[in-house]
Amino acid sequence: MPAMRTKVADCLKKTAPGTIVDVRGWVRTRRESKQGFAFIELNDGSSFANLQIVADKSLPDYEELIKLVQTGASLAVTGELKESPAQGQKVELHARTLRVLGQADAAKYPLQKKGHSFEFLREKAHLRPRTNTFGAMARVRNAICDAIHRYFQDRGFLYIHAPIITTSDCEGAGHMFQVTTLDLAKLGQLQGSRSSEAGKPFEIDYTKDFFGKKAGLTVSGQLEGEIFACSVGDCYTFGPTFRAENSNTTRHLAEFWMIEPEMPFYELEDNMALAEDFVRSVIKNVLARCPDDLQFFNDRIEPTLLATLENISGHDFIKLTYTEAVEILLKSGQSFEYPVGWGKDLQSEHERFLTEKHFKQPVILTDYPREIKSFYMRANDDGKTVRAMDVLVPGIGEIIGGSQREERHEVLISRMQECGLNPADYWWYLELREYGTVPHSGFGLGLERTVQMITGMQNIRDCIPFPRTPKSADF
Repeated sequence: MPAMRTKVADCLKKTAPGTIVDVRGWVRTRRESKQGFAFIELNDGSSFANLQIVADKSLPDYEELIKLVQTGASLAVTGELKESPAQGQKVELHARTLRVLGQADAAKYPLQKKGHSFEFLREKAHLRPRTNTFGAMARVRNAICDAIHRYFQDRGFLYIHAPIITTSDCEGAGHMFQVTTLDLAKLGQLQGSRSSEAGKPFEIDYTKDFFGKKAGLTVSGQLEGEIFACSVGDCYTFGPTFRAENSNTTRHLAEFWMIEPEMPFYELEDNMALAEDFVRSVIKNVLARCPDDLQFFNDRIEPTLLATLENISGHDFIKLTYTEAVEILLKSGQSFEYPVGWGKDLQSEHERFLTEKHFKQPVILTDYPREIKSFYMRANDDGKTVRAMDVLVPGIGEIIGGSQREERHEVLISRMQECGLNPADYWWYLELREYGTVPHSGFGLGLERTVQMITGMQNIRDCIPFPRTPKSADF
């Protein structure tokens, strides 16, 4: 059995004064008194608040030991919890034993007791979880993931692991990261040697590659999710996805996590109802589980955060078509950076206007122009639109994208060709429409967008432990 240790969070909330506890953690601050004792603020990542350690001369080698207790050092402390006379804390730990497990040079330690910019902290991603903001972010992200799994597990969905390496570009946008074992240096030399031969472009023989064909990192687990939905019923995938889109913005990552449920026999209206209930349920769950962390984000990051989350979780979502939304935007008199017009994709500024200024509530838009949506979305009879939906929320804009999937074999082939895809590359996906096809639907929720929504963080790079962006793959 491992040694029974007590988390800082439990010391502060659950453990009664008079209890002997063993805690481990890292020093946030230390201050000494002339009366021969020291106050140490200790944190182990389990709580936003620190546990105050009172260490005095009764400890063996106190004078030498306390010199090693510097900001950033790790400690093991055993002692008695007592009621604290100081304001803002219920208990403090009076140390009986104290060991320095790992020293830190306070003069060199990057996280001094002062404010640090998020840009600076991204350069210290190995240490930033020790800060209040990123400790809280990690706990909230964890609670969101747990709430997502609980939601689907409680409703009988199967958790399916989609492949990370694939030969299918689900979105058809050509933004896949290539995976290869071919010698790229040798290929470069061969390409250079043939570049002078006019009219003979260099071609790569992918039969010599590991998989025998061109492969890449997945941009979505949806297509594989559909396989299982059409066999075992309601299911969901939850895993990393990768998009080599060269977008250096506060809303894009090259690697991010996606939750993608797929449901047989669901039409668009069923899909919308599930998405709305799902979003509201996750928010309510995290509000109940992480009140201190969310209060911190409300106080320090976004002062309207809690009100926005209560608005999203407490109201029915407004439902209207893309066409109706475009008409509202055109008549709004609002000046937008990106022009509005039927057939153009809506930008974040348009989505936020609808949710934050016009309706002041979450919105679900449906029936988008087929030219701006993916091949797998079911075509409407008007020949212009598809059975797509986007869930928009205040503060973020789009949080979910989904659709009823095209279950008609010949229509799906036509849509693939229309989108410049080769149906032969999707033979297995097409066979699902030949062997017992059914209406089915699904959607995708970006985990980092959800973390952004629930924490109020402005940059999505601060919503994932180790952000992957153009020209950046450190840590």
